[in-house]
Amino acid sequence: MREMRLSLRAKLFLSLISIALVLLISSIISVLEYGRMSSYISDMIADNIESINAAQKLYDDANSYNLAVLSVVGDESSNKRPGFDEVAFKSRCDSLRSSAPNSKVAHLADSVQYSYAAYMLTSFELEDVLASDFIDTRSWYFERLQPRYNRLRHDIDALSNAIYEELADNSETFQGAFYRSIIPGIIAVGVGLLLVLMLLFFLESNYSKPIYRMLSSLKNYRNYQRDYTYDFNGEDQLHDLNTEIKQLAEENKLLKKRISAMKKSETAK
Repeated sequence: MREMRLSLRAKLFLSLISIALVLLISSIISVLEYGRMSSYISDMIADNIESINAAQKLYDDANSYNLAVLSVVGDESSNKRPGFDEVAFKSRCDSLRSSAPNSKVAHLADSVQYSYAAYMLTSFELEDVLASDFIDTRSWYFERLQPRYNRLRHDIDALSNAIYEELADNSETFQGAFYRSIIPGIIAVGVGLLLVLMLLFFLESNYSKPIYRMLSSLKNYRNYQRDYTYDFNGEDQLHDLNTEIKQLAEENKLLKKRISAMKKSETAK
């Protein structure tokens, strides 16, 4: 068993390595956690920004088409409905719905599509209205088409506001994730400081104090001819050193006695 004892160097090395490992592992955990959360939240924020752009494009397309219809209504020489890219409009609605299928944004995207369908269905009446001699085109526009456009615009505004709210929530989540990611680092620092204090206490009680007492005993031995009696429990090189010093002191004491005896013997002769 004595062959398996830890040396003084090994004890110090293991103490410092344990502190370094705690700090290293906690730092790695912090970096990985921050990277994971940062990537996740960044993707969500990027999706929100893309959704905001899509909602703005919906608003611009609907507004441009409504203004084009209004210009046709005001121009008696025109008798054709303005063109509108319905495929692109529906595609943007579908992308907004699929970006967050279980969120408020998806439900509002459905509302936009319903409002859009009602608005477009009414706008298809334009050519018949222009060709009719009995229908006032302006009355038709302001009484039938404009209310449906207002509803569509209201739903698009609600959709945009919901996306902005989701973006704000994701930003707050990102901030919370940042603080959660640095918690392991804070814990690591705290544990590291605790281990340093424990190491200092260990060094003080097991090494610094014995060394000072060994020195004190040596001074008493040399200056006051007292026996070297200091002893402490241990199984490392410091304990071996103390044992060797004690043996040297005893051998030196025996040697002094022999020299003294020899001197007395020579004096007697």
